[in-house]
Amino acid sequence: MAEAHQAVAFQFTVTPEGLDFHLSREAVRQLYLAGISSWKKRFVRAKVGSWMVVVMATAGSCYCQVDPSLGLIGHIQHCLPHSDMLTPQARTVVSTVLFSTGAWLAAVLLFRRVLRVLLSYHGWMFEPHGHMSRSTRLWMALIKMVSFRKPLLYSFQSSLPKLPVPPVKATIKRYLESVRPLLDDDKYAEMATLAKEFQEKTAPRLQRYLHLKSWWTTNYVSDWWEEYVYLRGRSPIMVNSNYYAMDFLYVTPTHVQAARAANVVHSILLYRRRLDRGEIPPMMALGVVPMCSYQSERMFNTTRIPGKETDTLLHLADSKHLAVYHKGRYYKVWLYYGGQILPPADLELQFQRILDDPSAPKPGEERLAALTAGDRVPWAEARTRFFSHGPNKTSLEAIERAAFFLTLDEEEHGQQPATPGCMDAYAKSLLHGSCYDRWFDKSFTLVVFKNGKVGANAEHSWADAPIIGHLWEFMLATDKFQLGYTEGGHCKGDPNRQLAPPQRLQWDLPPEAITAIEGSLRVAQALADDVDFCCFPFSTFGKGLIKRCRTSPDAFIQISLQLAHFRDKGSFCLTYEASMTRLFREGRTETVRSCTAEATAFVRSMADP
Repeated sequence: MAEAHQAVAFQFTVTPEGLDFHLSREAVRQLYLAGISSWKKRFVRAKVGSWMVVVMATAGSCYCQVDPSLGLIGHIQHCLPHSDMLTPQARTVVSTVLFSTGAWLAAVLLFRRVLRVLLSYHGWMFEPHGHMSRSTRLWMALIKMVSFRKPLLYSFQSSLPKLPVPPVKATIKRYLESVRPLLDDDKYAEMATLAKEFQEKTAPRLQRYLHLKSWWTTNYVSDWWEEYVYLRGRSPIMVNSNYYAMDFLYVTPTHVQAARAANVVHSILLYRRRLDRGEIPPMMALGVVPMCSYQSERMFNTTRIPGKETDTLLHLADSKHLAVYHKGRYYKVWLYYGGQILPPADLELQFQRILDDPSAPKPGEERLAALTAGDRVPWAEARTRFFSHGPNKTSLEAIERAAFFLTLDEEEHGQQPATPGCMDAYAKSLLHGSCYDRWFDKSFTLVVFKNGKVGANAEHSWADAPIIGHLWEFMLATDKFQLGYTEGGHCKGDPNRQLAPPQRLQWDLPPEAITAIEGSLRVAQALADDVDFCCFPFSTFGKGLIKRCRTSPDAFIQISLQLAHFRDKGSFCLTYEASMTRLFREGRTETVRSCTAEATAFVRSMADP
């Protein structure tokens, strides 16, 4: 999990006299910008189709001499200002449109309000498994009555409740509970004193700002989370922030690298098309409680752009090409022909052309992506200095504006029972690779190995891991069970050999740029060498056995981590478990402090002979 160490807007200093708090102008500026961004999203998502239906239905009723407004249209017409520009017919049309718009707005707001109130009920979370109260059953019935029968991805977005601002007293209480198992009596007493001072002096002022931001924006914390936890981090995002996804362990649909890459890319493009059309149903808890879908917006056509003080996210509405890396060379591959997505056979042809290309990398080209793996400031400076004009700018834009990034890797990885450490190498390859063969700034890099195994490395700021997980499940299922392969392991169908070959990206890197690349590579390699990874399949038992013991699998794992750490270190430490807040609008994650007093008591009892 990435972690921010800057506090630009709010600054705290613990002094012998207590807490020193400072609020900069940046805080007010961030409040304003967050509100503007929030209202822009609301405007873009506004649907006018239902409004037009209401207007046309009202106009049709009036034409048939049936007044659905019970006289309100005539009253509105009477109140309109008299003007030679408005004929009697025009006044009737205007008054009808005004009434229809008002009725439509009232119905939409009432529907959203009712659904939001219903979705604000979370009592179902705390009921025993298999025992549902009458109130929860009634609530579920009401949810089903007012919900959409076939919801689209963003159908519930405007009806989701806002993330509530917790009371300061409750926050302080939970914080003290989380640190109690880690502190002795004297240090805990000191911490309790500081917490009380914070609660009485500093917290009320901060709480007012949070309430103001919660009224002004759709989510009072998510934009700050993205900015300060991710984008303002100046250390490498490789390993520290980016995460990875693996292929099937025991199934490899084909060992033909180009064919597997083609089917996988085509499957991903099918998912993107459904995503753009909103045809993917939203995730639902219990089958009735919708989760926020806004993180899916930037899955494709998105790149993290480095900056000296903070990075930014470049997101495009669409992208028609793919950036590909193979043996130190970069290519641009068009994904459409005649307005249609390229079929797998055509994509296989294009990727095979890249694999068969005998040309050598240009000076500095092979390790160029190391800039995205090192510290952010040197990358920002190099980007401004060496990639702001000429062929370097053109080629960099081809990568940053691509739908996503593909690496045709020269290594072979996967689960091999006879090879010790094979899963460790597989995981490390996806996590950091050679430090220069993945473009770590892209929303995700698809990796296809020489033996047909696949994986992905995903940038973290634009969304959390479950979002990539939805894409990954769709891709694996579509590749294996829908598209399939011929007996020879190639994609089905005949390729169009008239397609123009992939375009080789050109670079003109001066010695200073190559020096910057090598500097970033040294930083990235030191970080990668410091990663000790142990990955193995565990088949002794799974979540089924844990559930049969009437225990939560998540709780089982968290307690196991505490017990293992205590047996290894002889002490406890502050523990972070990520928990999603997608039941709220634009929610991301929150922290579960699993090192509780109850957990430590259990661990100590296990250690007691």
